[in-house]
Amino acid sequence: MDIGGKVVIVTGGGNGIGKALCERFHQAGARKVIVADLEQDSAAAVAAAIDGDAYGVDVRNEGQIQAMVAAVEERYGVIDLFCSNAGIIATDGEPWWATSAPNTTWQAMWEIHVMSHVYAARACLPGMLERGEGYFLNTASAAGLLAQIGDAAYSTTKHAAIGFAESLAITHGDDGIGVSVLCPQAVATRMVASVGDGDGGTAAVDGILTPQQVAQEVVAGLAVEEFLILPHKEVAQYRQRKADDYDRWLAGMRKLRGRFGHPQK
Repeated sequence: MDIGGKVVIVTGGGNGIGKALCERFHQAGARKVIVADLEQDSAAAVAAAIDGDAYGVDVRNEGQIQAMVAAVEERYGVIDLFCSNAGIIATDGEPWWATSAPNTTWQAMWEIHVMSHVYAARACLPGMLERGEGYFLNTASAAGLLAQIGDAAYSTTKHAAIGFAESLAITHGDDGIGVSVLCPQAVATRMVASVGDGDGGTAAVDGILTPQQVAQEVVAGLAVEEFLILPHKEVAQYRQRKADDYDRWLAGMRKLRGRFGHPQK
């Protein structure tokens, strides 16, 4: 997919990876970049810098996503690329069981990491299918292919996000709909700064990329329409090891958990 001349929506576009995507798409010659974020002031600041449009949107609210999509289609005629990028992170918390996080955390992650992708596709597919073309970029995480130690809710919902992206690609690939899923490890954002001692924890074992580096990888991945966009190249190797010997991989992850000082019981 060539970004030049395209109408693009980016959720979570007010900061971090989303902000970098908005800026990079603008540099690549997008016709218009729509910046959507729960923090409307942040969205407006990014949009002002790139001659984009800003929307204050809570991606947990399907009606707000539908209203934004309808407004953009009315104004520009099409949505060529929808980047469902908003995300949150937490931790399992005391007593550091896989079940420790409260139901509110699990529900929020389910709605933001999975259902928001469903809502975006549900809103955009009618127009895309009618035209016979369109593209979805869903931000997941390497945790969706591997795991995020110490955050079961994050890992589980990111796995589900990849599962939904697969379903989109399988069901609608022959309808002219492209799908990519972005799966980085640690990126220098507010989210990563909140993990561990502010150093990204286990997600940063292979280094922390800048949002701009990730955005460049996204543009390159979209150009060749890769399903999996892996800014940290090590992730492909880890994924293969997991597939080759699941039990050994699990043992290695337990060892990594211990190395970072997570409680064992």
